[in-house]
Amino acid sequence: MNLLNHFSLKTLSIKSLLLLAICFIYTGNSVFADSTTSASTDTATTPGKILGGADVEFPEWFKESFLDFREDAAEAAENGKHMLVFADLNGCPYCAKMLQDNFKTAEKDGGNMEFIKANFDSIHINIKGDREIAFNEDTEVTEQELAKALKVMYTPTLLFMNANNKVVARLNGYRTPREFKTVLNYVKDKAYEKTDLASYRSENLNDAVYELLPNNNFTEITDFKKASEQNKPIALLFEDKTCGECSQFHKDILAKPEIDTLMKAYNFVRLDALSEKEIIDIDGNKTTAKDWIKKLGISYRPALVLYDNGEEKGRVTGLLKSFHMTQLLTYVADKEYETYETWLDFGKVYADKILKSGKDIDLWK
Repeated sequence: MNLLNHFSLKTLSIKSLLLLAICFIYTGNSVFADSTTSASTDTATTPGKILGGADVEFPEWFKESFLDFREDAAEAAENGKHMLVFADLNGCPYCAKMLQDNFKTAEKDGGNMEFIKANFDSIHINIKGDREIAFNEDTEVTEQELAKALKVMYTPTLLFMNANNKVVARLNGYRTPREFKTVLNYVKDKAYEKTDLASYRSENLNDAVYELLPNNNFTEITDFKKASEQNKPIALLFEDKTCGECSQFHKDILAKPEIDTLMKAYNFVRLDALSEKEIIDIDGNKTTAKDWIKKLGISYRPALVLYDNGEEKGRVTGLLKSFHMTQLLTYVADKEYETYETWLDFGKVYADKILKSGKDIDLWK
């Protein structure tokens, strides 16, 4: 059975299913390695360490599952719920924060705990795990094989399943309680039967919480097809007034000297995701920023999409700290994609070089 087809939907494109805090696959499965991992011993230099990891502890009310997704999805539906699969990785700080902010914090304190318990059967899997997962009578895979089949690149990754054991929504990376509640409502109300998540967010999360901030590296482009023919990659940032994390993104990421330097290698363009002003997209089609982000299947703000030679080379659609952002920007700017198939493959080499030099890597800065 083709697992990718098994997890496809009319309302979710293959790209959006495969995309998506965020911890990256650092050791072949994720660019985020267990926090205890360090480089091999070097006779000349004491290797650095990976810092910033966190213990991932799940609430006791998570379902004790035999990982037969057919039975779990059907049982959830019988109780008027959906099945929620939380894919994590040992030591993942983004997973720990997602659990703490949304699953362990009461609604009166700004979390979503009661709402999740009432409307979802929550199950967790480890993307490096070896437990068997049953899809149907003919197909069984390990947790690790599932992660590979779904091309999980970020943890946490959350999958929402309907009664027929089909994915109806997917999140790649951390979401704030405000953003996550919108996704929870999308699934609970079965809005996926009528619309996609990106459109649903635009229609239902429209309170103004942010004013677009300037950046010295921003440049203005209206014809992205023409710009893509230049010998310079494009970094396309989508923001809008509904973005609760955009101010922090400017402060914690864009303001860092190493990020600021890397952005100078790009044509760095910020688009208001709500704008209906006509532009030409990377394929030469007339569109608007509002329609383009919908076409890309992006339901997160701020979203960063990187292009080179007219092709998408990477995207950020979840919380991302500076080390991983630097890694991704370097991968595209230095055309490392010509050597490494994915920026995750490059990430292992990139991180090993830093660790072997004796420097530590802090994943949570």
